[in-house]
Amino acid sequence: MAACRTYGHLLAARFFLGLFEGGCLPLFSVITSLWFRRAEQPMRVAAWYSTNGLATVAASALSYGLGHIPSERLESWQIIFLFVGLVTVATVPFVYWKLDNDIPSARFLSEADKPKAVERLRANQTGTTGSYHKFKWRQVLEMAAEPKTYLWLALSVCLNAGAAVTNTFGPLILNGLGFDPYTTSLLNIPFGLVQFAIILAASWLTHRLRLKSAVLFALTLPVVAGLAVLYAVPRSPAQSGPLVAGYYLLAFLFGGTPVIVAWIIANTAGATKKPAIMSAYNAAASAGNVIGPLVFDSRDAPEYLPGLRAMLGVFVALAACTALQAGNLALLNRRQERRRVRNGKPPKIRDASMTDEYQSFYAAAAPSSGDVSDNDNDASGSGAARSDGVAIARDDDAELNLEHRRLGDNAFSDMTDRENDEFIYVL
Repeated sequence: MAACRTYGHLLAARFFLGLFEGGCLPLFSVITSLWFRRAEQPMRVAAWYSTNGLATVAASALSYGLGHIPSERLESWQIIFLFVGLVTVATVPFVYWKLDNDIPSARFLSEADKPKAVERLRANQTGTTGSYHKFKWRQVLEMAAEPKTYLWLALSVCLNAGAAVTNTFGPLILNGLGFDPYTTSLLNIPFGLVQFAIILAASWLTHRLRLKSAVLFALTLPVVAGLAVLYAVPRSPAQSGPLVAGYYLLAFLFGGTPVIVAWIIANTAGATKKPAIMSAYNAAASAGNVIGPLVFDSRDAPEYLPGLRAMLGVFVALAACTALQAGNLALLNRRQERRRVRNGKPPKIRDASMTDEYQSFYAAAAPSSGDVSDNDNDASGSGAARSDGVAIARDDDAELNLEHRRLGDNAFSDMTDRENDEFIYVL
């Protein structure tokens, strides 16, 4: 991009930049799901996604510093692009060297530890990497036929369309404070720090509460408040404080992406289905990024009131889709219970993948008849565990069901969440 001289050159370079960046979020999400239990995934997603906030901080500081480099040949923006591109290229060999593909090939695990690391993931019920190199069209078709897929995509479009507000009002508000362009760039540092803190806090709450839907719903409230401030407060230097406060409230929307990503990977199984839904999610995010700026018309400057009204509607739709998805997943869990009964298994099994500390799947899947709880999306039910680790279903009178079935046998098979009757959906 630093070499571009015309609009066409810039458009072509930006296309290829987006093309190669497009695989990042799906790949990062799949990698996270290959190594960690579902209870551990939100904070791991936040660990890598929150670096977007740190990148805002670093980019602001770099723009200020590199922009002051005197050069007769290069513009300041070209120097910035060259520096960032060089850093990106320099990190590639290190990542290729240190990042192991999966648990069986992990160099930092001993041969004795590898089976234990794999066993930790049994309760996820999402399979292993053994069949990840075989593409299955039936899993893609299943994904395309499910209502929850389109609710994920709706969440993605709404959230990323809303991000256009920060791109529109950030420069407008900060430039209105009367500073030079270099100092104005530094004012984005607090916004990046707020973004970083919100991402970590939101993901921590999803980990503690075991309710991703509730946290995502709550994140829309400060954003709506920020939009209301930007809508109501006049554009004048005297109102810079409230305008900046309203602008910073918009940072809460960035906490939504890691929550949604963790929600999707926790509720999707299948070696082909999971990468497919994450790719579709990223495509929907790109569509939202295209739609968002189109809502704001330069003729409405500097208030952009029609655009703000539209964004308020977008975040109301986001909250509604969140509630619909939570209800949909609850219904899917009820369907799974009925399937387990038909297959001779306990209707409820405890979700060991959502416990704070690791528990053996067999120890957690079949609690005693008096130990039944539905808290924190932790499905449980009556049952017993044999000494060999086989979970045995009990009937209501606590007598052994002679037609018991072994639980956990499908955990490492390449089955989708819809095919595996032991899969538990996370709300």
